[in-house]
Amino acid sequence: MTGTFIDMAGGPISYALLAALATALLVAAATDLRRREIDNWLNLAIALAAPLYWLAAGLDWAAIAFQLVLALFTFVAACALYAMRQMGGGDVKLLSALALWFVPGSFVQLIVIMGLIGGAASVAMAVGNMTCAPRETVRNALATLAASAWVLGACAVTFTAATGQPLVALDTLGKVTAPLPGVLLAIVGLLALALFATGLSHIFRRQRGAIPIPYGVAISAAGLWVLFQGMISSPIVTAL
Repeated sequence: MTGTFIDMAGGPISYALLAALATALLVAAATDLRRREIDNWLNLAIALAAPLYWLAAGLDWAAIAFQLVLALFTFVAACALYAMRQMGGGDVKLLSALALWFVPGSFVQLIVIMGLIGGAASVAMAVGNMTCAPRETVRNALATLAASAWVLGACAVTFTAATGQPLVALDTLGKVTAPLPGVLLAIVGLLALALFATGLSHIFRRQRGAIPIPYGVAISAAGLWVLFQGMISSPIVTAL
C-alpha cells in the first residue's frame, strides 16, 4: 500500500466518487462551522460510499482489509481523544470514515495537516476567549505575539507538509545565520522561546471557559488538501 490514494483510481466512476467525497467534506466543514456538529447521515454516507470506490478502483481483498484495519485503528484512537474531550463525536465518525478512503501515506499526511490546522485554530480562538485583567498590557501583548507566531508557524509547516517544499532553503538559511556568532543565536533563540512560553501560558491562564473547537473544519480542510493534491498529480489531470 504505497503512493497516494488517487493512485487507486480506476476510471470515471472512481473520479466521480472522489468529487462526491470533496463535496461531502465541504458540507461537513460548513455544518461544523455553523452548528459545531456534523450530521450522522453525512458521515454514514461517506463511510458507505467507500466500498463503491474500492470496487471502482479495483482494490483486491488484501487492500480492502488494510483499509478496514486502518479505519478501526483510527476509530479507537479517536474515541480515546473523545473520552479526553479533545474531539467531538462527529469528528470521530468523520475521521474514521475518511480512513476508509485514504491509503496510509495519504492518511498520515491528512492527520498531520489536520493537527496543524486544528492547533492553530485552537490557539487563535483561545486569544479571543481570554479575560483581560487590568495592568496586564505587556502579558496580553506577549499572548497575542505568541498566538500569531503559533498560527504563522502552523501555516508554514502545513505548507511544507502538503507540498513537500520548505519555505526557506537550508543553504539560504545557512548564509543568513553564518555571520552571527553561535552563542548569540543560542541566546536569541532561548529568549524567543521564553517569551513564547510566557505568552502561551498567559493565554491558557486567562480562559473564560471551554472553547468548542470546530475540528470538523480542520479534518475537512486537510482531507480536501490531500484530495486536491492527488487530483492535480493524477494521470487524467496531467494529460489535459
